[in-house]
Amino acid sequence: MAVTIYDVARAAGVGISTVSRVLNENANVSAQTQRKVLEAIESLGYKPNIMARNLSRAPMRSVGVVLSYLTNPFQVAVLQGIEQTLAQAEVDLIIFSLESQDRRKTLLESLSEGRRSDGLIVVSFSLTPTSIARFQRYNIPVVVTDNKDKQLPSVFVDNVYGGYWATQHLLSLGHRRIAYLQDHFKAPNGPGGNWPGLDRRRGYIQALLEAGLDVDLKLIHEGDGHTRQRGYEAAATLLARPNPPTAIFAASDMLALGVLEYARSQRISVPEDLAVIGFDDIELASFANLTTVRQPMQLMGSEAARLILSLMNGELLTKRQCQLPLELVIRHSCGADQSIHNETKIHTLPLERR
Repeated sequence: MAVTIYDVARAAGVGISTVSRVLNENANVSAQTQRKVLEAIESLGYKPNIMARNLSRAPMRSVGVVLSYLTNPFQVAVLQGIEQTLAQAEVDLIIFSLESQDRRKTLLESLSEGRRSDGLIVVSFSLTPTSIARFQRYNIPVVVTDNKDKQLPSVFVDNVYGGYWATQHLLSLGHRRIAYLQDHFKAPNGPGGNWPGLDRRRGYIQALLEAGLDVDLKLIHEGDGHTRQRGYEAAATLLARPNPPTAIFAASDMLALGVLEYARSQRISVPEDLAVIGFDDIELASFANLTTVRQPMQLMGSEAARLILSLMNGELLTKRQCQLPLELVIRHSCGADQSIHNETKIHTLPLERR
């Protein structure tokens, strides 16, 4: 049978309230009594109920974080920023994954009633108007990150601008047959889904048109997913065309890494025969010497956490929309500055478009 707090109190010769004060590190216990209780705990092998201890100290506060893809390196980095900021505020973090569409409605309804957390951060998608109304009805604050939301406080980057700059960089290197590898052909998570890949595609098209080039739809590869395998397969399709691209702009670094993997398997020289650029700047990008558009992923998470904490504390937000800067990280995969292959150059993209 499990050892209880009553067993500890009996062995130490004290009341259960005294044992509780020792467990909660209450200073109003003599050193001798504290030693007796701790000795009884050790000898009996008592394991206190952590949840009960927390409830006895103070009301628990927690923030739920809903991710659309728990295995996505981008979302993991955002989550790290959220966790660090919440930990400093001594607020618990609860993670929910929406990779399964079947449980989306049930989960969001439960969260909106405050039964799971005191606030919510959604990553890489937006809530539907119906869901927003439910959260407002139950007075549960919500912050959106990786998407600009017109109704809710949000933290985001300008994906159209990022796509424009990535394509413009390839154009500046002399490429005219530039393919775009899109991560999704439909918005993930239903009508409220975020589609940054589509915004980056808009920037890609804008840059081509400004350069006086026609948009070849055969060079836009749509698919569903952001894995290396999908990048590998898309590269195989694009590069098998009669007039293949000389450069590929991938909507994410994971897709770009798949392109690099395919090029290596076919002995296609990068960047001499094929230039590749990604988006995000995940940790693996630097190891692969991948040119990419860097998002401040951890900062995105910490800013979202800061906003939700302010709302939970009843503070009035002076700024509901937080746009973060992008950076163009130039490495070897695009062929710029060939004399210094191992050097990384970083250009900060201005927040405001020209």
